[in-house]
Amino acid sequence: MPTLFLSGSNIKGLLDMSEVIGAVEEAFRESSREEVQMPAKSYLTLERGDFRAMPASVPGAAGVKWVNVHPRNPSLGLPTVMATIILNDPLTGYPLSIMDATEMTAYRTGATAAIASKYLARPGAQTLGIVGAGRQAYTQIMAHAELFDLKAIRVFDPAKAAVTKLIEHFPQYPIKEASLEEAVASDILCTVTPARSPVVRREWVLPGTHINAIGADAAGKEELEPPVLKEAMVVVDDIRQATTSGEINVPIAGGLFTIDDIHATLAEVISGQRPGRESEETITVFDSTGIAIEDIAVARMIYEKAKGSPDYLSLKFVE
Repeated sequence: MPTLFLSGSNIKGLLDMSEVIGAVEEAFRESSREEVQMPAKSYLTLERGDFRAMPASVPGAAGVKWVNVHPRNPSLGLPTVMATIILNDPLTGYPLSIMDATEMTAYRTGATAAIASKYLARPGAQTLGIVGAGRQAYTQIMAHAELFDLKAIRVFDPAKAAVTKLIEHFPQYPIKEASLEEAVASDILCTVTPARSPVVRREWVLPGTHINAIGADAAGKEELEPPVLKEAMVVVDDIRQATTSGEINVPIAGGLFTIDDIHATLAEVISGQRPGRESEETITVFDSTGIAIEDIAVARMIYEKAKGSPDYLSLKFVE
């Protein structure tokens, strides 16, 4: 049986945000039923960036994602994040597919945040704030637009050209450039920066705000002032990853936050094992580190979709 090779252009033709949202939400439900396996993410840190190995199994598929984060890459004309997934048959171990996962990673991250917003934001949320106008801002907007009737999208980035580019890319959405404080003062806030010191102050966060803290995905990174976390209902994608490399990793290291302060995992909230938002005034935070079950679930969906595509026979196979 040949292995299906899916290039970046193949993947772009198969990605649909609504389908990615469905695949990721189902992966969290499978996790709540203990139908998945996910060893710890492994880091390889080098001079200008790092690599991460992310293995997991979900029903019907197993695999590993190899992904880098190199912040200087844009100056070289390369993406900051690039990824490859090897998808295997869990019964035989045979490599079903090798696929470019760069765009898939951006989509699944946006989808996961929007799912968290679905369960944790106030009903009827209409304003979305984005801090950071890089690649991840695009899929945050796309995913939230699938689930919310957004009346205003406020974007802050010190690089104004990046904001302009984002606005021009999405003429169909009500996006406008905003100050940092204006972006934070939204019903839903997504922080997508590489910050290693807080960029969001507690005094700017309004009662009832839901925050998706996306940028902190390695030890030493943080985007929110610790008082935001202490006063909020904090939900994480994975406790082990969040405590060592998520938004809460620095406050935990400094004794300003503890594992006991975590309200729940997203899987527990989605499955109803733990409650979500408790009141209109509650500040909620989703600490998104990016977990491998998201990747393998989306890869499973993409593989099945490719097999059913009319272009299947024209795709590349390797023996």
